[in-house]
Amino acid sequence: MKNQLKTTKPKDRKDRRHINWGRFLFAGFLSVTMLAANTMPAFAATTVWEKANEIMKDVYTQILTISTIAAVVTAAIALLMMNFSKSGRTVDEARAWLKRIIITWAILNGLGFIMAYITPFFSGGKWNG
Repeated sequence: MKNQLKTTKPKDRKDRRHINWGRFLFAGFLSVTMLAANTMPAFAATTVWEKANEIMKDVYTQILTISTIAAVVTAAIALLMMNFSKSGRTVDEARAWLKRIIITWAILNGLGFIMAYITPFFSGGKWNG
């Protein structure tokens, strides 16, 4: 009988587990208060779509700026390789790269043209011409 566990039942009310309702109420109040304090007000002068349009234009402008700088630098390298190379193969590869750079830069600018001048005709899903 040494190794057996002795289980005793609580004899009176003091031995039972006590639930502290005040602590639960305070935790609930604190949760609701923190939720209300951390929410952002939804009152804005612009709509979500106007803000998204503004962000898209800003991102596109940044991409176009970076791609223009990259295109100028790589085109300059390709032109230098064409002019100062003694190998015909290098000149042909530089000419091919120059052509790819110009086409890619023209496509990026064409997307900007479409976004700026063509899409306003289709605003609201209807032709506004």
